[in-house]
Amino acid sequence: MQAISAADPRHAKVIEVSKRVRWEIDRDVIRGRRFDLKKTFLPSGLSLVNELDFLSAAERRLLGQVQGRTYAYIFGLVERFIAAKTMELGRAQAFGDQLALEALVRMTDEELKHQELFRRLEAMMAADMPASYSQTADPNAVAAAVLGCSDWAVMALTLDIELFTQAHYRASIEPQADLCPLWKDVFLFHWKEESQHAILDEIELQRIDAALTPAQRDQAVDELIALVGAVDGILQGQAAADARYFAAIAGRRFDAGEAEQIQALILKAYRWQYIVSGVMEPRFQKTLFALVNEAQAGRIHQALAPLTYAVPQRSEVPLPLAA
Repeated sequence: MQAISAADPRHAKVIEVSKRVRWEIDRDVIRGRRFDLKKTFLPSGLSLVNELDFLSAAERRLLGQVQGRTYAYIFGLVERFIAAKTMELGRAQAFGDQLALEALVRMTDEELKHQELFRRLEAMMAADMPASYSQTADPNAVAAAVLGCSDWAVMALTLDIELFTQAHYRASIEPQADLCPLWKDVFLFHWKEESQHAILDEIELQRIDAALTPAQRDQAVDELIALVGAVDGILQGQAAADARYFAAIAGRRFDAGEAEQIQALILKAYRWQYIVSGVMEPRFQKTLFALVNEAQAGRIHQALAPLTYAVPQRSEVPLPLAA
């Protein structure tokens, strides 16, 4: 891996903003608060709970809380491999561009802090919500599998994740006034730092791409497609677990048809949250498809086609915003 050969002015800007928006978990985010279970966590624009007409308002709120718990878990999971990859990329700059090194070190530190935040949140939710919630994927196993792929594929996936984080906050979380205040603040502060990380993702992806041969890039595209498939496999497992958990704590029995619809809705919502909303993000499309040829772009679109049904049905659900 080669260090970047020329200074990128975006590094200095990222460092300046990182210093300005820096926050601490207890002082700024948690502030001695607990989660308010009388309010929802994940907004309907992401949870899609309004698509299940047979659920009561209280059941929709509960399902939004279950999905919100998983939303925090999944972010903690993916940030395990993001932090490891960012640390690796920073080492490549040790004797090169020191602004790039500082920016990547700051990003690594912030991603480690985010992991700690999400671990803290899970412990708090576990204490306040009914037992039997389960996490179906091990963060270390996922990180090891992802990091076995090329830098190009990992950074393309990372850019997608960190752009949809911003789009979710701006389009769905920030505008909804009736969310649990602590849950909403978590993703406000998360968004503030992720906004800078996405800039570094773009820089690194473009730097890595510039050093690839056509054959290497073609293989990297296939690896990216495989990574998206692996993410979908994680979502399928977690959606099934969350459907069982919701049914167990909802306080009434759902018939077989309703149970099937609940699980299908959760999977659709997760595919919307973690895959479809990201690939629809204009900034992601502009960056990724500038790097690949027509045939490679076609393979990406073909792989994503079976998931495009996950765009929300309701007209009031906002689509992702350009970051």
